[in-house]
Amino acid sequence: MTFESSREPPSTHVANHRRKFFNVLAAALMATTALTGTAMLVRTGEAAAPVNSPAQAPITVPATGMQSFAPIVERVAPAVVNVATTQLADRDQAEEDSGNPFQNVPPDSPMGEMLKRFFGGQGRGPMTRSMPQRHQQKVHALGSGFIIDPMGYIATNNHVVGKASDITVTLNDGQQLKAKLIGRDPKTDLALLKVDAGKSLPYVGFGDSQTAKPGDWVVAVGNPFGLGGSVTAGIVSARGRDIGSGPYDDFLQIDAPINRGNSGGPSFNLAGEVVGINTAIYSPSGGSVGIGFAIPASLAKPVLDQLREHGRVDRGWIGVKIQPVTPDMAEGLGLKAAKGALVAGVDADGPAARAGVRQGDVIVGFNGSAIDDLHGLPRTVAATPAGKSVDVVVSRDGAEQTLRLEVGGLKDDQMASADQPSAAADNTLGMRLAPLNQQNRQRFDIAREVKGVIVADVRPDGPAAEVGINAGDIISRVGSASVNSPEQVVSTIKEAQRAGRKAVTLLVNRGGEEHYVAVPLKA
Repeated sequence: MTFESSREPPSTHVANHRRKFFNVLAAALMATTALTGTAMLVRTGEAAAPVNSPAQAPITVPATGMQSFAPIVERVAPAVVNVATTQLADRDQAEEDSGNPFQNVPPDSPMGEMLKRFFGGQGRGPMTRSMPQRHQQKVHALGSGFIIDPMGYIATNNHVVGKASDITVTLNDGQQLKAKLIGRDPKTDLALLKVDAGKSLPYVGFGDSQTAKPGDWVVAVGNPFGLGGSVTAGIVSARGRDIGSGPYDDFLQIDAPINRGNSGGPSFNLAGEVVGINTAIYSPSGGSVGIGFAIPASLAKPVLDQLREHGRVDRGWIGVKIQPVTPDMAEGLGLKAAKGALVAGVDADGPAARAGVRQGDVIVGFNGSAIDDLHGLPRTVAATPAGKSVDVVVSRDGAEQTLRLEVGGLKDDQMASADQPSAAADNTLGMRLAPLNQQNRQRFDIAREVKGVIVADVRPDGPAAEVGINAGDIISRVGSASVNSPEQVVSTIKEAQRAGRKAVTLLVNRGGEEHYVAVPLKA
C-alpha cells in the first residue's frame, strides 16, 4: 500500500526515504486492522475511536435497488392521455363557467393568488379573469387525463372540461378521439369522460393513497404546456392539505414538478398505481416551484365510481354548521384536547336536530370514524349514503354521549357544513353589556326573535377589542347556559373563574350568523 502526494515531488533520495516510511506505516495500520477487525481513524489531538462504534454509527436506509423510473413509465404511459376542450363563453364568464374550484379562495388567505390551475393552450392564464366583452368566443384549454377502464373511461379534473361543447382526447399513440362527458363534480374538481376506440384500451388502477407517506416517491405523467407524455418525479411532501378550494379538501402535497397542462393527470407510486390526480400548484409565477397538490385516490375513486354509475355524486347531509375547536375553545368546553368539530348551528328540520344534536356540542365521532378536526366531519358525512343510520359521538358539558342519526341527502342548494367564524376569539372583559330592549334592537337593527345580551361598547385597549368583539354583537350563551341579561353573563363567567377554568365559550350572533368563540380567563 502506497501513498502519493499531490505536491510536486522532492529529490529522488528524499523521496525514496519518504516512500519507505509511508510503506512501513501503511503495513502497520493494515496489521492492526487485521488483528482487531476494526478500522481506526486518528485525529490530531484526540484519542482514536472506532469508526463503526455503535454510539457513532450513521443512520442508514436500505437500498431499494431501483436505478430508474423507466420501467414504471413504460408500463403506465400508454394509459395517460391529453385532453383538449373548446367552449363558447363570454370572456368575463370564462373563468366561472370553467368550474374553477379556486375562484372563492380569499385573496388574503395563506394561498390566495398563489393557487394556480394548470391550463395550457390559448384560452386563459391560471387564476386570471378574462377581460369583459359582450360577445361570445371560443375558449380553448389543454389538460391531462388517464384511462381507468379498458372500455374507454377517462378521469380528469372538472376545471379541465368545465362546460365544454367539444372535448378531444389524444391517446399515447397519437390517435385522437371525441370524448363524451359522463359526469362532473365541482366540489371535488373531478370529471369522468368516455371515448369509443373500437378496442380495449390500456388502463391503470388506483392505489391506496391512505398509506402514502411523506418521503414516498411519486411519478407524475401529463401534458404540461401541451407537451404530451412528459414525466417528472418527486416525493410526497405532506398529506391532508386544505387549500381552501372546497369543503372536502384533503390533498396530497407533492414536489414532483407539475405545471399548466398537468391538471387531471395522474401521480403514480412505484407500483405503477395512481395515488393522486394533479390539480393545483402553489406558485408566484404560474410555474412549478415544487409545491403541487393532488386529489388522493381514496377521495377520487368513490366519486368517479358514482359518476360512472349515476352521472352525479350523492352525498350525505346532517344539517349542522361547524367551526374548529381551538385550544382555548377546548379549555372553555371542558375538553381534554382540541379535537372534533364544534356545532355552531343546527338546522331545525335537519337529521342532526332530529337526533338530538345541540348547539355547542362537539362532534368527535361519526359512523365509527374519529373526527379529529373541522374538515374531517364534512368528508366523513359526505361519504355516508343517505338513509343510513349511524352513531354520532358528541362531547356535551364535558362528557361524551352517543346519538343515533339517520343521514339525509345533500341537495345542490344546501350550504356546506363547514362554517368559519368571522372572529377568532372574544372576551367579555373590557366591554360594556346591555339588555336587548326595544331601543337597542332598533339602534342595532336586531330582529325580534334574536335572544341574548348585546355588546354596547368595547374598550379599545381591552381583551375584547384585541380579539375582535364589536359593538352590536349578541351573546346568547355562556358555556352551555343561555343568557338574557348582562348580570347572567357576568355571573356565569365568574363561576368559570372560580372553577379554575382558563377559558369560557360564548355563542355570539353577528348579523344573524351564530358562532362560538373562546374567551381566555385571567385568574
